[in-house]
Amino acid sequence: MALVFLYGTLKRGQPNHRVLRNGAHGSAAFRARGRTLEPYPLVIAGEHNIPWLLHLPGSGRRVEGEVYAVDERMLRFLDDFESCPALYQRTVLRVQLLEDRTPGAEELPEPTAVQCFVYSRATFPPEWAQLPHHDSYDSEGPHGLRYNPRENR
Repeated sequence: MALVFLYGTLKRGQPNHRVLRNGAHGSAAFRARGRTLEPYPLVIAGEHNIPWLLHLPGSGRRVEGEVYAVDERMLRFLDDFESCPALYQRTVLRVQLLEDRTPGAEELPEPTAVQCFVYSRATFPPEWAQLPHHDSYDSEGPHGLRYNPRENR
C-alpha cells in the first residue's frame, strides 16, 4: 500500500471522488485529513477551473487535503486518471496528519507527519503562479470558479 495526498476533485464530497470508491480501479482507504508541511501554490486555473498544485515548494500556502492508502492497481489507475506523467507528475511530499481514521487508532497525541505521493504540475503557464493561492479546495467554494467535470467537456 502507498499513501496518496489528495487536495482537489478526488476528495470526499468532490466531483471525482466516486472513482476512489470504484473497486474495479483498486483499493483506496481514507486514512486522515492532512496538511502539507511545506507551502505550495494551490490554484484554480484553465478553461475547466481545475485545482492544480504547482510544484513550487516553499511558495504558496500549506495545503489541506486527504490522505488515502491505495493499492498498486489504484495507484496505476490514478496515474492514468491524472495523465501522469504527461500532465501531472507524481512526487513525494511530507504531510502532517490532522486526524487518524485507521481502524483501532486513537486520537493523535501530537502532529504526525507521513510521506505521501501527490500529483502536481511542474510545467505550467507562468501566470498561474500569480493566481490566488488557496489553503484548500472545494468545487463549490467561495472562489466562484465552478469546476467543469470531464463528462461535460
